[in-house]
Amino acid sequence: MLIREIQKQDNPQIANVIRTVFIEDDFPKTGTAFEDKQLDFMFESYEKSKAVYFVVENNGKIVGGAGVSKLAATEENICELQKMYILNEARGNGLGNKLIQLCLDKAKEFGYEKCYLETLPTMKVAQHLYQKLGFKYLDKQLGNTCHTSCHVWMIKDL
Repeated sequence: MLIREIQKQDNPQIANVIRTVFIEDDFPKTGTAFEDKQLDFMFESYEKSKAVYFVVENNGKIVGGAGVSKLAATEENICELQKMYILNEARGNGLGNKLIQLCLDKAKEFGYEKCYLETLPTMKVAQHLYQKLGFKYLDKQLGNTCHTSCHVWMIKDL
């Protein structure tokens, strides 16, 4: 499997990956990334300063992705780990760990001081991975992601 930066032609596939994960895992569709306007324009959404999105490609098929970008609605030097999703068929082989590490390395390179994330309470496996990588739970949301269904907030010093 190849992890690389997103390209414009990846837009339909990564949007499909994210929507598929929500449907297959029965995650809420409202107040989550499922309804984000940027979902169909991921390449364009990360084509800005101090932002990057990576996709995982397996034999020409996109099977996952994750990115970092400045946390919206904050003056602090904090990025957000965003849209970290992997299809069920590609899970269990360390891809999540590799993707997050790549994102954190880029966040440090960009000069961010902290990395924030939001997730669903039911995503226990993901939370365990985040904790292993040094993320700590927060009592409240930071910034404004518009993800009203994501009630688990975590942060990591970079």
